[in-house]
Amino acid sequence: MAEWEIRKLHILRTLREQGTVTATAETLRMTPSAVSQQLTNLSARLGVPLLQAQGRRVRLTDAARLVLRHAEAVFEQLERADAELAAYARGEAGEVRVGAFSTAVPALVVPAVRALRAAHPGVSVRVREAEAEEAYELLAAGEVDLALSLAAHAPSAADPGFTRVPLLADPLDLALPPGHELASADRVRLADLAAEAWIFGGSGPWSDITRAACEAAGFSPYQGHSAAGWTAILAMVEAGMGVALVPPTAPVRRAGEVMRALTEERPHRHVVAAVRKGAADAPALERVLTALREVAAGLSGQERRE
Repeated sequence: MAEWEIRKLHILRTLREQGTVTATAETLRMTPSAVSQQLTNLSARLGVPLLQAQGRRVRLTDAARLVLRHAEAVFEQLERADAELAAYARGEAGEVRVGAFSTAVPALVVPAVRALRAAHPGVSVRVREAEAEEAYELLAAGEVDLALSLAAHAPSAADPGFTRVPLLADPLDLALPPGHELASADRVRLADLAAEAWIFGGSGPWSDITRAACEAAGFSPYQGHSAAGWTAILAMVEAGMGVALVPPTAPVRRAGEVMRALTEERPHRHVVAAVRKGAADAPALERVLTALREVAAGLSGQERRE
């Protein structure tokens, strides 16, 4: 196979456009002898004559025109590559892999993706749902570029391998069965439910959050039932089997349960993003982080208005 060299092909194309070796040298800021030497070398590598003397000038051979006809497709593709690289450098193109816990996907990631499609259609986001702790394992392994999880399961701010980006302090509501004595009370405190059966997962972040919130209110919650998915948790609340703490961003709400905001010591779960140290400066990743911040700010503003 012939050895193709882009720089030498560019010189040949310029000679076709300028007509003389002297004009080609001036255009490319080379010496005429350097132009001749490069084209002689290209001819030797391709194994065909590219130039033919015509008086004191040279003209392109039929072989040279054939070479340039194929080279044009190469130049066109390289122009496209340059344009895409420039877009990538500006953060207008690129793929970002996001690992996120279940409720963060519809509440934060999906709205951010929609905003990016409108403002920066060249930036694509590939989403992988993962448990809170698993998201950081995926980040450390290089399988995602950004991890969305809860602060309790994020790397510490002192971790040299990651940069943490706070996104949202998500207030927690109380899900009560219909007809519960506190469903219509003027004030609801977490301590008022110390004797209730609580519904939360046997382990993982939601178990930790529920236990920590109840212990901060002065009691250890009795776990009446164990469930990790919001569909199951809220179905049991609706059936009068217990009570639960629920984030406003939970994707499933049922008509039967009663949602009440706690009036004192309202607990929050803190949602954070993490990236590998130094990666936040990557333009496409920075676009995704900005979109997530804007969605989170909108949710925080909505909560303040409510």
